[in-house]
Amino acid sequence: MNLTQLKVFSEVMKSGSISKTANVLHRTQPAISLSIKNLEESIGFKLFERQGRQLIAVPEAFYLLEEAQSILKRVSTVQRTMHSLQNAEAGSLRIAAMPGPATYLFPQFISRSIGDNANIKVTLFAHSSNQVHELAATQSIDFGFADADSLTGETPQYLVERISADCFVALPKGHPLTNKTTISIHDLDNQPLGGLMKQHVISLEIIKMFEESGLSFNQIVDSQTFLPALQFVSAGQCIAITDPLTVVTEMKMNGSHGNVVFRPLKEELRYEYAVLSSNYRPLSKLALLLKNQWKQELNRLLDEINANPLHEKTN
Repeated sequence: MNLTQLKVFSEVMKSGSISKTANVLHRTQPAISLSIKNLEESIGFKLFERQGRQLIAVPEAFYLLEEAQSILKRVSTVQRTMHSLQNAEAGSLRIAAMPGPATYLFPQFISRSIGDNANIKVTLFAHSSNQVHELAATQSIDFGFADADSLTGETPQYLVERISADCFVALPKGHPLTNKTTISIHDLDNQPLGGLMKQHVISLEIIKMFEESGLSFNQIVDSQTFLPALQFVSAGQCIAITDPLTVVTEMKMNGSHGNVVFRPLKEELRYEYAVLSSNYRPLSKLALLLKNQWKQELNRLLDEINANPLHEKTN
């Protein structure tokens, strides 16, 4: 018994005629007759009695018809699903992002990309960068987005695509430094600062810049992510050197209600992000499409604020 035989049988049951079935399926009458004969031999009894030119189905044929239609419908559904998967129109996604982008930019992008397609299911994790790297290493996600600095010195067992861009300075509205078009590290000498925890790689770079310039580093607000630090900037309590995506997020969300102003940092200070995916498990068409679109979206967002994005595949 095979699918072709079931399809022929179902059509004969519908039309009651070998000739009509041959016309519908665009096959010869002998081919249709042979298909029915082979099906009958495989199940061990006749499915039709001939009365003149009509084929009369035996009672057992109606049971087989119900089963055949169920099988053919299921096969048709699988074919449509596979076609949708091939065209990235259906599937499941497991993706993860670090807290900053996971707050707004990343889920907004995923939601916009998927639209109202109910055939796509999404599981979105918001984790620390270290955890996103661990999920990628254990092949637990299709792709992720995190700080690149979470990498260890060893070559990761997953694909890492780095994107770096220029950092900015966040100032309270009305601060004297807002009159400048760019902010130098010298402008921040002994200024109250907010930023990431001092063990973070970008904080270590900033501290090094201050020390090498003979300046006083005075960070009064330590935060796990940049967005909370902007609330202190908004209140006029500090200034912050921030990553560029925080600039994009604040500009779009306006969480400070216009009380934070951004200026480019004169000295070169690059913030590195990473798009992570499996080295061993090929991405689905859908996951690959979304990952590539996210990289394009990143480039567009960073270009909008003139952050000079650069991409590098490291593994």
